[in-house]
Amino acid sequence: MNLRKLDDLVQIRKATLQDVHQLSSMIRLGFRDVAERFGLTPDNCPNHPSNCTERWIEEDLGRGVVYYILERSRVPTGCVALECAENGTFYLERLTVLPEARRRSFGKTLVDHAFMEAKALGAERIDIGIIAEHIELKNWYEKMGFVETETRKFENLPFLVTLLTYDLVKAERPS
Repeated sequence: MNLRKLDDLVQIRKATLQDVHQLSSMIRLGFRDVAERFGLTPDNCPNHPSNCTERWIEEDLGRGVVYYILERSRVPTGCVALECAENGTFYLERLTVLPEARRRSFGKTLVDHAFMEAKALGAERIDIGIIAEHIELKNWYEKMGFVETETRKFENLPFLVTLLTYDLVKAERPS
């Protein structure tokens, strides 16, 4: 089992097919407040993570997306996914921490773990897309060393997307 024990209470492990239900539930719950804040519904944004289904996770796993689950006292508390794109680029996806466990550095811990895993897989950079109006989230990613590359409109989304990148080769992690 791929397991990284951070301390006696917190560990991160690679998800398996047995985790599909837990992952989809955690992602839906973790993104619910974002959907409410930005008025996203199954009708106007069916592909938003707040609408995540078990089938989405199964399809992701089937095409090689790797999910990691952060557990606190053996209770799933957050997750992150890595998808290999091309030319040394990986996408950071579905990063979420359950609302009751936020503001305890679990999100940063998951991002750091994703960086470590991506580097081990030969990644040179990590890309992410976020809702452009979600300024606090953009600032959070920039504090970790991500750099905004562009903001653009996607036809299937009711909001602008800000794309950010983290250069694993050149950048040093801020503390």
